[in-house]
Amino acid sequence: MEDSRELKAWCLALPKIELHAHLNGSIRNSTLLELARDLGEKGIIVFEDVAHIITNSGRSLSECFMLFDLFHVIATDHDTVTRITKEVVEDFASENVVYLELRTTPKNNESKGMTKRSYMKAVLDGLNAVDAVELVSSPFGKQCLKTAKFSKDQDRKNICVRLILSIDRRETTAAAMETVDLAIELRDLGVVGIDLSGNPLVGNWSTFLPALTYARENGLPVTIHCGEVHNKEEVNAILDFCPDRIGHACFLDEEDWSRLRSPQIPIEICLTSNHKTNCVPSIKDHHFVDLYSINHPMILCTDDPGLFSSSVSNEYYLAATTFELSRSEMYRLAQTATESVFADDAVKCFLREIFEDGKIYQGT
Repeated sequence: MEDSRELKAWCLALPKIELHAHLNGSIRNSTLLELARDLGEKGIIVFEDVAHIITNSGRSLSECFMLFDLFHVIATDHDTVTRITKEVVEDFASENVVYLELRTTPKNNESKGMTKRSYMKAVLDGLNAVDAVELVSSPFGKQCLKTAKFSKDQDRKNICVRLILSIDRRETTAAAMETVDLAIELRDLGVVGIDLSGNPLVGNWSTFLPALTYARENGLPVTIHCGEVHNKEEVNAILDFCPDRIGHACFLDEEDWSRLRSPQIPIEICLTSNHKTNCVPSIKDHHFVDLYSINHPMILCTDDPGLFSSSVSNEYYLAATTFELSRSEMYRLAQTATESVFADDAVKCFLREIFEDGKIYQGT
């Protein structure tokens, strides 16, 4: 059996594509601790109630939900949103993620003078503030696609970033439409799609369908969190809509899988997240193995790397060790993710070249 340290190092060096990562769920523990301490000093939260959870990498599900609540309290001012965005992008680049679709829910916060539009400006400011790594291709980058080169041994990491705006399941139809309008407005600034996410036990599909249809009519790809809980009626409705990608897909039956196979809808796979949220009993029981066996398009993702104490490299390591995949198979898994990105054809061609030039990563 391959040495675990060597395999982990190889998974880190592997160029990777991340298509399902939430901004707030990707906050660094050190930043979270600092911001929580500040809120504690201001009397907004009781710092001692969350400090031990932030520093605990083996969080229980109930503790994860407590951090979810903390995320919503923390990301309420423009400067914090800008800082978090900058750090998250740099962290993904340090993992050799070469392309990132970062999703976030535009927020209104009247007390801080925040609107959905000003929230997104803060996110864009964070992208423009990135300096520890090189953002590749417009609208954020200093390099263009034709001159940018990725190298395994480079000192300065490169990453291409795009944004997905999320509709929260707590929102009204009007609020969801506002998010889509904003995504259309910001398309030239790097927004490439729409997501439906949030508490799967909240909201009705009919509330969001007009906004998702509107997004599609305006050329915006749609990804939907689907099958996070048992809800046959909604799963059927989502499959009727036929989104461009689906996230999680944990509670689908054989009929649902048959409907997915025909249009080959890519699945955003989040091994650690699905296990920690009790959507699957263990990693080895994950539906990844069934999808892989039939060569269904899927992408290994993190969901919330900060919240679940994982990383893209670790997700690849888990897949390799749990399902006994070779380096060549893992390389192919990373490479095929290129075809599921929401970016334009120029970016797809650029990413294909990265993997075509990266045979040194494949190993045995």
